[in-house]
Amino acid sequence: MEITKVDSRVLRTRRLLIASFITVAQVKEFKEITIKEITDEATVNRAKFYAHFIDKYDLLDAVISEKIVKSIQEKLNSHDTLSEDTIIKIFLAVTNFQTELSTQCRKSYESISAIIEQKIKKELETVFYALLLKRNLPMEKEALRIGAVMLSWGIYGASVDWQDNSSISAEQYIKIAMPYLLNGMAAH
Repeated sequence: MEITKVDSRVLRTRRLLIASFITVAQVKEFKEITIKEITDEATVNRAKFYAHFIDKYDLLDAVISEKIVKSIQEKLNSHDTLSEDTIIKIFLAVTNFQTELSTQCRKSYESISAIIEQKIKKELETVFYALLLKRNLPMEKEALRIGAVMLSWGIYGASVDWQDNSSISAEQYIKIAMPYLLNGMAAH
């Protein structure tokens, strides 16, 4: 099998465009951001932008994917399986990501929150599905997929509630929620 190496210039341009998008999103609402502003900030031409992304929505999707996946990967080890500790790590990665993104893209955050929600839940579903598969449970893949959906939506919803309504730390929040997540209504 041949391994293709990605040109460092391609990676550099992609990183520049992502960083430039974040910079522009700090001062402008998403709907007002233009490709020209992003490329000017990155000091690349429009052709380079379109070589990497279809449009600004595709760029936003890449920003969310790369940042949330990177954040989760930094918290998890490759040998981690689904456990209480893993769920806590994922919750903390999501809350850290949301806090960082809402701070970095303050002007745009509210207008793109639906896109962010959809993308984070999809990425979490992928992570939870992979973790459930590692457990070698005697269940159909559809049942594991449904479990992954429930976990991803639950973790995302809890992270939004923590961000919007809680005065305690994310660590305290998830520790309070954990018995309900693990044991359902039988927790108390």
